[in-house]
Amino acid sequence: MFLLEITQLLEAYMWIISIGILLASFWTNYMYVSHEVAHIDEKFSWNISSDSAGIIASVVFVQVALACVLLHIRQNFGLPKLAVIASFILPVQLRLLLVPANVLLFAPLAALLLPSLYLALLLIVEIVCYATYIRGIVNWSRYAMRNYGLQAFVENQWSRLQVPHVLRVFWLTRLLEQGIYVVAELLHIDGGGAASWWLGVDDVVAVAKLLLVRGCETVVALLGMTSVVSRIAYYGGCLVQLLLDSDEQEDQSIGTVSAVLFFILALQTGLVGLEPEKRLQRLYRNMCLLATALMHFFHNLVHPLLMSLSASRVRSLPRHGRALAVCALLIVVPSCFLGYLWRSHHLGTWLLAVSAFCVELIIKVVVSLLVYALFIVDAHREDFWEGLDDYVYYIRAAGSTIEFMFGIFLFCNGAWILLFESGGAIRAVMMCIHAYFNIWVQAKEGWRTFMQRRTAAHKIRSLPAATAAQLLVLNDVCSICYQELQSACITQCNHYFHGVCLRKWLYVQDNCPLCHGTIYRSDDVVSDAPAVDQLPDHEHQE
Repeated sequence: MFLLEITQLLEAYMWIISIGILLASFWTNYMYVSHEVAHIDEKFSWNISSDSAGIIASVVFVQVALACVLLHIRQNFGLPKLAVIASFILPVQLRLLLVPANVLLFAPLAALLLPSLYLALLLIVEIVCYATYIRGIVNWSRYAMRNYGLQAFVENQWSRLQVPHVLRVFWLTRLLEQGIYVVAELLHIDGGGAASWWLGVDDVVAVAKLLLVRGCETVVALLGMTSVVSRIAYYGGCLVQLLLDSDEQEDQSIGTVSAVLFFILALQTGLVGLEPEKRLQRLYRNMCLLATALMHFFHNLVHPLLMSLSASRVRSLPRHGRALAVCALLIVVPSCFLGYLWRSHHLGTWLLAVSAFCVELIIKVVVSLLVYALFIVDAHREDFWEGLDDYVYYIRAAGSTIEFMFGIFLFCNGAWILLFESGGAIRAVMMCIHAYFNIWVQAKEGWRTFMQRRTAAHKIRSLPAATAAQLLVLNDVCSICYQELQSACITQCNHYFHGVCLRKWLYVQDNCPLCHGTIYRSDDVVSDAPAVDQLPDHEHQE
């Protein structure tokens, strides 16, 4: 069924519906015959009362409708339409012919005999075509998995069958059905005999809680809720993109990321197997964690926009205002959320985890705003600001250090939950992933950057600095940033660069940007450099 094309999938559904129609016809005829036999008097007289006439009319109407539906969906049905309709209403015909009761009891089975045999004959005739097609799609599936991999094959089928949409429609339909039953139970008849058609606020809240509890009571229902959460998160990302007036593609992945996170949290906490009250509480806590994760994702959307606006020196005040407004929201909302949580909840591991995520988000936004402010100040300076790179590095290093400490805290908090509250294999796996990516990789990357910067600074200090007279005679710009040389370092190949620009260049390679010669050799420290007026003319041109 998973590999069928849309047309073949519809054909399979038609066969299932056809079998369902036969079963519905049999059940209707069986209930009718049971009712008629139960009302036969002791003398087995077959007088048809007015009540029986109404029942006969209803049964005939239902059977004719079922026969018409079967004839419509099975266009290749070779039997005459009247023969199919007459077969469906065979018990009614036998009742009107006053056949004995023991014969009438076999009428429901006899009514299905003709259409069932013909459907079986059609299936036998077409089974060869179905088997050929199934063999073809199996061979194609093997080819696709062998050449493109299992993941690409599953993603292709997932998109082709629109599984998220199917799960979403299933969950919403299920929620609507359960909501109708719950509301129907709440609408009661009061003492005066008048019907109550109005629900109070408490009733609405109770209905919403009950539907949320039932919306994740099975794994399939949980998948449907995950699909709905994914769509809501996607629209939230689109709203932030609209506020930022940005065309980045990050908002397209927010739905997938939020769905994966919500489903993992549900499995990690055993949401499906909990009691209704505990399930509602756990669902609320998972939603709070998901909300903080979404705010982190929104920061990932606004941070590159802030950096691009400040670095490109864009003068559009509305664009700056929108980005700063989103940053303000990412500070105010987590702060208010933290205040609400600490006022309404007792201290616990879950509260500490949510608080850590919110504080980490606030720190990340503040770091982004500080770096943005430094770039804005640099954009309005007329001279080259050599200390800018150092200030940016110190601010980002401080923010990364705090985030690293929060990562260690969250790991310890998760270890406490695993050992003393609710352990599980999924939680243990997620802790290992967190320890690797958020602690080990971050620590290694931070140490590598620190050592890179330290080594580059040591190399720059080993190079001679140009004097004011040399810079005046040179009267040139830095070949890396194209800013005026008010101070410079002289390489071994007698080229002049800003010290901060050359340090950034040394992060990548040790060759000169102009002549590709070695800038620095550890066994040969530059102690003297010729004056600019002693350089050949072609080096002045360089």
